[in-house]
Amino acid sequence: MEKVYESQKFEEEIYQLWEKSHYFTPEIDNKKKPFTIILPLPNANDPMHMGHALFTIEDIMVRYHRMLGEPTLWLPGADHAGIETQFVFERELAKQGKSRFDFDRETLYQRIWDFAEKNRHLNKFQMKKLGFSLDWSRYHYSLESEIVNQVLATFKKLFNDGFVYRGEKMVNYCTRCGTAFSDLEVDHVEKEDFLYFLDYGSIQIATTRPETIFVDVAIAVNPEDNRFKDLVGKKAVIPIINKEIPIIADEAVEIDFGTGALKITPGHDMTDFEIGQRHGLSAISCITFDGKMINCPEEISGLYPKQAREKTLELLQKQGKLIKTQPLKHTVGICYRCKNIIEPLLSPQWFVKIAPLAKPVIEAAKKGQTKFFPTRFKKLFLDWMENIHDWNISRQIVWGPRIPAWYCLDCNPEIKINFLDKNGNLVSGLYRELKDRHSFEEIKKGLQSLTAPVKATFKIEEEINCPHCQSSHLLQETDTFDTWFLSGQWPLTTLGYNVENPEKSSEDFKYFYPTSVMDTLWDILFFWVGRMMIFGLYLTKEVPFKLVHLHSRVVDKKGQKMSKSKGNVIDPLVMSEKYGADALRMSLIYGIAPANDIVVSEEKIIAMRNFANKIWNIGRFILGQMEENGIANFEDLPAYQDDLPGLQTEDKQIIKDFIETIAKVTQGIEKYHFGLASEAIYEFLWHRFADQYIEHTKERLKQKDQVALIVLRHVYLKSLMLLHPFMPFITEAIWQRFPRKEKTALIVSPWPKVK
Repeated sequence: MEKVYESQKFEEEIYQLWEKSHYFTPEIDNKKKPFTIILPLPNANDPMHMGHALFTIEDIMVRYHRMLGEPTLWLPGADHAGIETQFVFERELAKQGKSRFDFDRETLYQRIWDFAEKNRHLNKFQMKKLGFSLDWSRYHYSLESEIVNQVLATFKKLFNDGFVYRGEKMVNYCTRCGTAFSDLEVDHVEKEDFLYFLDYGSIQIATTRPETIFVDVAIAVNPEDNRFKDLVGKKAVIPIINKEIPIIADEAVEIDFGTGALKITPGHDMTDFEIGQRHGLSAISCITFDGKMINCPEEISGLYPKQAREKTLELLQKQGKLIKTQPLKHTVGICYRCKNIIEPLLSPQWFVKIAPLAKPVIEAAKKGQTKFFPTRFKKLFLDWMENIHDWNISRQIVWGPRIPAWYCLDCNPEIKINFLDKNGNLVSGLYRELKDRHSFEEIKKGLQSLTAPVKATFKIEEEINCPHCQSSHLLQETDTFDTWFLSGQWPLTTLGYNVENPEKSSEDFKYFYPTSVMDTLWDILFFWVGRMMIFGLYLTKEVPFKLVHLHSRVVDKKGQKMSKSKGNVIDPLVMSEKYGADALRMSLIYGIAPANDIVVSEEKIIAMRNFANKIWNIGRFILGQMEENGIANFEDLPAYQDDLPGLQTEDKQIIKDFIETIAKVTQGIEKYHFGLASEAIYEFLWHRFADQYIEHTKERLKQKDQVALIVLRHVYLKSLMLLHPFMPFITEAIWQRFPRKEKTALIVSPWPKVK
């Protein structure tokens, strides 16, 4: 063996050995219970980062269960990642001086597809570089036709079962990305702002958004607030436009905030919308989907909200209606992708009635059908599920499967259409205004987006003719599915569940579902885990996984989250090229506590590279001793037995210590304390075995004491088995170096048992 372990000389060759030997591909054996993990699918828009390297945790579990002799499936895949991929692609377009509006829908989709394909295949290469023992024969992509067909079938089933509807509601809208987001996809940041006190004639109000006063429909006070009891039922006057609006009472108003009187703008505030619904108030918008002002005085119309605020304040001051301003620190919603301020806007969207679907999930979690580790996350999960809101599954983007609904234009002439005409010009207007100047074929070919009335006639199957008027002028919904609608079905679609005919589901589904463990970052417990639970129980009546293991984020040595803007990103591929994949993997596991931040630094990776060299040198030493004793084959040296004659006290003690280490490592993996498991094998190999036992046996080995050599080889090779799930490349490389008549692979060797 070489003096130093050079990882790059071995890693690719060893991975090819594993893959070509089909060690990652389990066979269905109905006599055995399988172990299954579905990989949290990486996005097909960006190379892997250090967070993805934490798939090491899953690889540890998978390699361990494979060594236990269980049919073990770790199923890989990639996510088209809807808005995130389109956002990244649009950023690339911007560098070229272009935008999404320069392309028709079909061309833009194809360009994003080509862009995503490059990174998707790069991710496969990167995961192999890190040693992940995934069954590549079962790899899936979220835009595969069979996957999409099942997703569409789920939507149709939800619709037919009364769980899907299209409604005009207040949504979180990013005017820069041009799409709505769910509550979960809105980041909240603290902002220094102002509270503006305004004179509404009979009453004074305080607001953070003076630019929206033009579409106020009421002033609300708390019914318990004695200051305003005589004003309820009377009128207030909106300044600048001098419009009268009623003063109403509602318990949602906070008595202690501002003046205690709240302006009600149902078109631009979630709370106001709910108050408006209770009191039968209309909802009027003053901000468009491209972020410009409408339904306001002429000098403000067309401005962006920030500009409109300044102009509104100027007009209020001129009229003496701005009483005072007061500094305010409050939380605002921003787009989790582009960081633009989120606008609550009224928009027709597709929703899933989620509360009834959440009930079986709550029951399953409470009964322990799906367990959570660490257990503290169970309460967080239940709190969210018990207070869940209807799920907006519409996204106004091109990238992703379109919602399978078709609108009849002749039944709905008020549908607003945006399309590129035959000259490439963007045309926008109501269908009744456009149909005489543009053919249906031209509109259909260049269709960019459409806004349908809430009560539009539609079908969820594509048909040549409208079932009501027999017209053939049908256009498909342009909204695409929220990415989580697809990935929420991932354990089902990737294993071959058949939504329309469950009996025809694949053998893989029947054998490997429910899966064993879902390991993921805690921050998508609600985004992804909750939705997989919802779909799993809705479609199959079974939970999709028996345990949810939540790991934490990777941070730098100062405890800061890694980000490109901070300049503290550590590239996992660079580190693995430099120090070896095993060193990187071990640095992510060693010394960590469950769901605590994982500190990674180059110094820690170097320390684990040194550990790899220590392991290598132990093997080099033992092989050298075997050669000196003339042992050419593994079988030429007798196997260790507990009753081996000539065992000395130190031999018996190292065996005892090793048995205790087996128990610690096994228990650590079984109980999801991977940090403790890695520390146990590290401490044993480096300090107890190398620093103490080997030093004690060197004199005996000089005397050709075969018993010492038998014990050395036995403990070392069994230790490699324990270490293999954590550091697979070096352990396999050493294993292959030990001479034996029949070559075997460590990856499929049996896990050491405690006697």
